[in-house]
Amino acid sequence: MTEKPVAVKAGSSPLAAVKGMNDLLPDEAHRWEWVEDVMRRLLARWGYRNLRTPIVEPTALFVRGLGEVTDIVEKEMFSWTDAMNGDALTLRPEATAGIVRAVNEHNALYNGPLRIWQMGPMFRHERPQKGRSRQFDQLDVEALGHPGPDVDAEIILMLRALWREFGLVEGRDITLELNSLGQPEERRAHREALVAHFEQHAQRLDEDARRRLHTNPLRILDTKNPAMEAVVAGAPRLLDFLGAQSLAHFEALRAVLDAAGLAYTVNPRLVRGMDYYNLTVFEWKSPHLGAQSTVCGGGRYDRLIETLGGKPAPGIGFGLGTERLLLMLAAVGVPAPAGEPDAYAVVPDAAALPRVLPLLAALRERGVAIVMHAATKDGQGSMKSQFKRADASGARFALVFGADELAQGAVAMKPLRDAAAAQRTLPLADAAALAAALLDGR
Repeated sequence: MTEKPVAVKAGSSPLAAVKGMNDLLPDEAHRWEWVEDVMRRLLARWGYRNLRTPIVEPTALFVRGLGEVTDIVEKEMFSWTDAMNGDALTLRPEATAGIVRAVNEHNALYNGPLRIWQMGPMFRHERPQKGRSRQFDQLDVEALGHPGPDVDAEIILMLRALWREFGLVEGRDITLELNSLGQPEERRAHREALVAHFEQHAQRLDEDARRRLHTNPLRILDTKNPAMEAVVAGAPRLLDFLGAQSLAHFEALRAVLDAAGLAYTVNPRLVRGMDYYNLTVFEWKSPHLGAQSTVCGGGRYDRLIETLGGKPAPGIGFGLGTERLLLMLAAVGVPAPAGEPDAYAVVPDAAALPRVLPLLAALRERGVAIVMHAATKDGQGSMKSQFKRADASGARFALVFGADELAQGAVAMKPLRDAAAAQRTLPLADAAALAAALLDGR
């Protein structure tokens, strides 16, 4: 039975956003747009193209792709049954499974490997905290059909290039950790040794670790419980179970990173909660984020495409959290470029609008960012009030369409940020000259 919508009476208290799903007001949204634009431009230079998938997917996609005994599937997914047709649906908690579903469904690997990216919201039902919301944005990058460590290295080096675009310093602001998860048969041998080790210390395991012991023991290595540090430190290392091919893949990756002068730490405890990872895994971390230090994490998943119904093909990718990246940039003191307009149009008399608006449109077509003063319920407003708004807008200039200027067929260009600069008068008929003057020194 479908519930009836709740009626909201006029004058009642305003509704609030769902907890953990946050609004972005214009000043903050400007920083997001800047970060997203930087990422888009960099991805294009490295040969990656955009692919977009729905935010709602079949629940079975994530159960099959991530594994039933993962925190995401067990506790964090926003899932429901569609009342119209009984379909089990889920708001995407991560992007890779949906991307692989789309690639399989459209046979997108038919003409060869793909380098693709996606940017947008993901959803996980967990306790909201700094850098972690129930709706969070993520850049997801995937290279599909590439089996070798060369593309593993390329993706990691592309991320280094991204950090440099933002002025971050490697080793101080951001650090890289690497590991190899080997292949399934190597992980099975390691898993048996791991279970045996933790069974010997069962009395020292917390509730989460005991629950995972016979379902996903690798996740115990990722515990944040200080009381378990010693027992985890003594656990068998997966690196010691790798065969010759897995080790060769890992060493080839390291050789490229070493040649590129990229510093990293091999972290044998770096694991993944999803079942589909193999071989290379990596994380970029920042000391500026406290306990939630991971900004970006990824790795290789050579069996996921086949698991989700496609022809066998390798893959590697990463997810980068936009919120955490912005928190890190703020902590380091990296400012977003100015988002203020070039000019604010001061229009004392509404009768002038038929002459003013076409000119403003022509200037905007030439790349000038302009905010036009608009009338309020009290009318057009005084020159003084309009100049106050012009100053508050952050614009570099005020374009004054006063009666004297219009009588001369001109507009006054008044500097608002440079006290030493002189006001200029320019003809209305020469939009090109006016646009050049407004853009000069931007």
